Amino acid sequence: MRLSELLHSTPEPLWHLVKQCGVDHAVMILDGAEQESRWLRAADRPAPEVVDGDDVPWSESRLRTLQQQVAGYGMSIAAIEDTPPMDRIRLGLPGRDQDIDAVLVQIAAMGRLGIPVLCYNWMAITSWARTDVGVPLRGGALSSGFSQRAADRLPALAEPGEITGEQLWDALQYFLNAAVPAAEQAGVRLSLHPDDPPLPSMRGVPRIVSSIDAYRRVLALYPSPNNAITLCQGNFALMTDELPSVIREFGGQHAVAFVHFRDVRGTAADFIETFHDEGQNDLEACMRAYAEVGFDGPMRPDHVPTLFGESNERPGYATLGRLYALGYLRALQQVAYGRGQV
Repeated sequence: MRLSELLHSTPEPLWHLVKQCGVDHAVMILDGAEQESRWLRAADRPAPEVVDGDDVPWSESRLRTLQQQVAGYGMSIAAIEDTPPMDRIRLGLPGRDQDIDAVLVQIAAMGRLGIPVLCYNWMAITSWARTDVGVPLRGGALSSGFSQRAADRLPALAEPGEITGEQLWDALQYFLNAAVPAAEQAGVRLSLHPDDPPLPSMRGVPRIVSSIDAYRRVLALYPSPNNAITLCQGNFALMTDELPSVIREFGGQHAVAFVHFRDVRGTAADFIETFHDEGQNDLEACMRAYAEVGFDGPMRPDHVPTLFGESNERPGYATLGRLYALGYLRALQQVAYGRGQV
């Protein structure tokens, strides 16, 4: 298991701090790409357009520059959690082939640079959704939460029947048919993140990657080691009460390429995100399950509380909670994998 942390594309003090906490592997988002542009933004703001050229965020030249910056802090890039805009791909709209070509450019560049994992999602129009980013936890720490009731009061983003689940499934099959062979050739694992939260729809837009059975279907669409899973525990924990068993199922197939190690309390329709040591799951049992199946990919903490004295301008990604979480994960790693494996 490679202890990792998510970093913005511009160096900041956090880059020094995570290295001091023992992190040798960075997970990057890309300045100007889809997820960076959707970072806590309103879902109805326009996403960036796909453009051609050598200076796009996913180009080999830009990725090489980023890789060199990260290396200057003593780390390597273990995964990229960002892509060109993909909504035309997800929805099967005209122009999707152009957008797929941009993703293939990124995959080929990552392969040449030795960056092994590309995390993507199939959440059309929207991104991950929270209805409260000021949920009080112990000692006044602030976390985020979601309420279906509150979300239902937000304006719909699609009319009933305008987008269908099968439309999204068909588009995913089309994407995998194009992208997996390219990923196999490049030696890059495509790692699909679950819908967040894992609900059948969000503001009128269907969501299809929201159950254990959905992931079984995804893996069956294009059987390949390069068609893989981002096992985001906060989402999977809202799909099942047997999280270690799910880790063993998918990990035993070597289908897990990347892990977001976090915890929650509640249900998919009403939950809060917690400190790693006070959620509803046995995280030691989860880590032991990863060790049992021989998981050796990047694993990062995710969606941590904002602690005393910090601004809450980056809910889920303030600094002190991340440092606490990294120490917690390092301890579990040594327990489950053995000190000599760290």
